Amino acid sequence: MESKLYLVPTPIGNLEDITLRAIRVLKEVDLILAEDTRTSGKLLKHFEIATHMQSHHMHNEHRMVERIVERIKNGETVALISDAGTPAISDPGFLLTRACIESGIEIECLPGATAFVPALVNSGLPNDKFIFEGFLPVKKGRQTRLQFLAEETRTMIFYESPHKLLKTLINFGEYFGEDRPISVSRELTKLYEETVRGSIAEVIQHFIKKAPKGEFVVVVGGKK
Repeated sequence: MESKLYLVPTPIGNLEDITLRAIRVLKEVDLILAEDTRTSGKLLKHFEIATHMQSHHMHNEHRMVERIVERIKNGETVALISDAGTPAISDPGFLLTRACIESGIEIECLPGATAFVPALVNSGLPNDKFIFEGFLPVKKGRQTRLQFLAEETRTMIFYESPHKLLKTLINFGEYFGEDRPISVSRELTKLYEETVRGSIAEVIQHFIKKAPKGEFVVVVGGKK
């Protein structure tokens, strides 16, 4: 294999969603950088991938980037994976990708799983134009961001954790209006996959009655 950085998507739940090409690349590279080696270890074991693995996450990526760039320059092939989905989408990957580009290293990003695409497509909301916001700021900048997004006319996509979901939905009701259409998908591709659609007010009531569990993708209609 040619010396380069491979960005390799991994399944967001269902292991059948990995591509044949991704399996081949992960078997052939010299090193796999994984967000969590314990989580990724289960995936590699399932597909009988014996490639050496090293941790690469938000807490160490700044100090690791230069070292990884040097290894690729010296002829190694490296694959970067996150716990689930496509690297650099609300996950580590951007810093290393940018450093490789600045160093003239070739990058190959494989197509594959990412949570927001199926959530958007099955929301029933307009998807000809949309924006991906990922996780909202927890404290500083949250109110400012929501005020700005209140005027957004495109469909908006957010990621959210179960313990913050209700707070976020209530914030959406306050800034966007409780009649704004919304679709909330959880545990995509997994056994308990579920999508709840309706107005923000209706979806808030759903999750008041049914405690949020799993990881969520929230799709909100734009201002009309």
